Amino acid sequence: MNRFDYIRPASLEEAIAAGSEPGASYLAGGTNLLDLMKVDVARPDKIVDITRVPGLDRIEMQNDGTIRIGAMVRNADLARHPAFAKACPAVAEALLSGASPQLRNAATVGGNLMQQTRCAYFYDPYSACNRRQKGAGCDARGGDTRNHAVLGWSDNCIAIHPSDFCVPLAALDTVVEIEGPEGARETPLTRFYSLPDDTTPGGVDLAPGEMITALRLPRDAASFASHARYLKLRERTSYAFAIVSAAVMLRMQEGVIAEARIALGGVAARPWRSVIAEERLRDGEPDVDLFASAAEAALQGAEPSGANAFKIELAKRLVIRAIERAAEGTPARMPALPASVFASDTGVSAHV
Repeated sequence: MNRFDYIRPASLEEAIAAGSEPGASYLAGGTNLLDLMKVDVARPDKIVDITRVPGLDRIEMQNDGTIRIGAMVRNADLARHPAFAKACPAVAEALLSGASPQLRNAATVGGNLMQQTRCAYFYDPYSACNRRQKGAGCDARGGDTRNHAVLGWSDNCIAIHPSDFCVPLAALDTVVEIEGPEGARETPLTRFYSLPDDTTPGGVDLAPGEMITALRLPRDAASFASHARYLKLRERTSYAFAIVSAAVMLRMQEGVIAEARIALGGVAARPWRSVIAEERLRDGEPDVDLFASAAEAALQGAEPSGANAFKIELAKRLVIRAIERAAEGTPARMPALPASVFASDTGVSAHV
């Protein structure tokens, strides 16, 4: 076992000072970091436990309509927060579709953004992986590629980002608040992740010592609440990562789609927002041909990274289904199988 120092700072300033030291890693819920340490993929020299840092566990429904979520808010607590679930039902549905209840009770929203890919080659310290060691190569290329990327990949990395939560967040223009040695800053979630290219495997927009302190949803997020869905295709209906997923939010006016938001999961190294698909839907009346056109736009430029061409067609069909569900309306109650294609498609859950 790798030996490491452990520190539990009492303030944000102490946490950042400790986290800025070489080899330090922040610990929140630990549902990903501890797994990586157990398989010898992560070997931090210092663990900075931020669970006692004050002010990071608040859900703030602010007077101007914005919603601020502290990085230490637990996934389960956010999903079950009545005011938040009413304002952002697709985000709550995405949270409840992820992992098991035990993990949702421990995992944090900040940690959800920071979780590593579930690529088997990344998790195997004996496989070549550019994410673990720059320039090592990518054993996933030519390997088991069924669940890997079909958008935004390169020969450096074909892994996907595994989050459910981040997909509707990307669609809603969520902003990430960050604190670090140089002070506070913020960045849109869609820019927080960089895609792999010819020289790098991609990653997150955090400098050494920086940490996520909160997420902020804009005031118009709640305007999509009555027509918002998240759907997730997976190997089994519980406790499995998405093969592909889709978040769709619509703002309807007199039977016409006034505005649309569309994002995909399980297809790239970041949540994949498709503005082109959103524009296809704008000012249109709900119609299967219109939905199919938007789905084609959402997967524009998609290419298999191996034996996963099926994901492209699967994702298109899921986008169509998600648009249909969103157009029908947000269920009156959360489905008993959140985000499942087997839940009711009438707009009101049959699972009550």
